[in-house]
Amino acid sequence: MKNFLITGGAGFIGSHFVLKICELGQRAVVLDKLTYAADLKNLSAVERNSNFKLIEGDIADRELVLKILREEKIDFVVNFAAESHVDNSIAAPENFIQTNIVGTFNLLNCTLDYWKNLDAEKKSEFRFLHISTDEVYGSLSLTDPKFTEENPYRPNSPYSASKAASDHLVRAWFETYGLPTITTNCSNNFGPHQHREKFIPTVISSAINGRAIPIYGNGKNIRDWIFVRDHADGIYSALCDGKLGETYCFGGNCEKENLDLAQEICGILDEIKPRADGTSYAKQISFVTDRLGHDKRYAISNAKVERELGFKPTRSFSERLKETVKWYLDAKRAV
Repeated sequence: MKNFLITGGAGFIGSHFVLKICELGQRAVVLDKLTYAADLKNLSAVERNSNFKLIEGDIADRELVLKILREEKIDFVVNFAAESHVDNSIAAPENFIQTNIVGTFNLLNCTLDYWKNLDAEKKSEFRFLHISTDEVYGSLSLTDPKFTEENPYRPNSPYSASKAASDHLVRAWFETYGLPTITTNCSNNFGPHQHREKFIPTVISSAINGRAIPIYGNGKNIRDWIFVRDHADGIYSALCDGKLGETYCFGGNCEKENLDLAQEICGILDEIKPRADGTSYAKQISFVTDRLGHDKRYAISNAKVERELGFKPTRSFSERLKETVKWYLDAKRAV
């Protein structure tokens, strides 16, 4: 049994990774600050599992992080902890600097101190995996090829700039100190347990509650979407089979304009929970002032992870989207 320190494990993507680790019979020690973006309901399936432990705390707390690493005899650190909502980063960038940059710096430093004192066998097996985003690469035009691991960094928002900085720190701790790190960058995630501030839950909640469904600008911004459980599988593959110091990009091979995606969600709702007046939820779509610095298009190439890790999305986007909408209705997360 291996001991995983999973930071941000009560959040959306992190919680799915925690569930996977526990399902595999491994031990998950979650360190989470339990901000508004965390939800303990995300971990209800494992809260009584003897291989699960939750610690409330901040990755920027050096004393706490060192204590956890040593007392829990950690074998792998997987860093999901991050402020991640772009709108919030525009309104209050200082929170993103503190968590995404200072927090990652502290986590790296503590991990380095811990790793250097492991015995030779444990030291050789140890891994630090850092979760990042496609937004560090900037924006694509309609004709640009998809992002790959070789793209230069061109962040355009305070959020993506803070994540780019954290990625560079992880690379530096590998190159300078030899800390065994791996970085993964992903496209937009979707699935159960996502916070309602994000696009897909916002569309579902707004539709069901009879509110205007807000779409930035003209709705033509394009995002690539990956199902969160597929992403969790990919992260685990990178941790087990990835090469040290490497970056791996995970996408869903599914580019969608925001307006088209909102209309597809409305179509699913029309089918499974029709409006009382018989009209489509799409009539609630409303265009709002565009986000500052709104990137036009993100798209990730899966070529490297398919070739080196055997990664592919398990089911079609449409199937997973319908599954996700049904989950929000059944869990009453949209009301």
